[in-house]
Amino acid sequence: MSFVGYKHVLPSKNETSSEELRKLLQDYYQQPSYYFLRWTHQVSGILADLTSDFPSPEGQMFNSELELRWKQNNGAYQVLLLSQTQPKTELEFTPIGKNWKTCDRNAYLYGLDETKFPKGFIYPEKLSLGQRYFQDTETSTIHFVALTIKT
Repeated sequence: MSFVGYKHVLPSKNETSSEELRKLLQDYYQQPSYYFLRWTHQVSGILADLTSDFPSPEGQMFNSELELRWKQNNGAYQVLLLSQTQPKTELEFTPIGKNWKTCDRNAYLYGLDETKFPKGFIYPEKLSLGQRYFQDTETSTIHFVALTIKT
């Protein structure tokens, strides 16, 4: 059963919220996973590894099973999990809704020489990218579209 939930990543006694965010991403990492980082003045493109300037105020990690999105807010991070399966521990994320149906679709990237991104946009050349729609089964409304890796 698909899952949509959120979590607030706060600083702990020993670590900052960005270190806690990094640990959360590592907990949900599976091969292959990709990152897309956003700042007010630039985007990272789609990367196979986190950059040295991580964390970004906003971003996402995605793989064939899930997408984790984060946004910085007052020294903490708000994290959204869009997953085909339940999280590793039920208590880790607060569920949003109960009944989600997913549908996978193709996604297409612009050519690397496309001028729509003035500072350029990079991504792995052989990336097989898809989209996963999260539809509420009670209302038939699609609430989220997640990036995914097609296998």
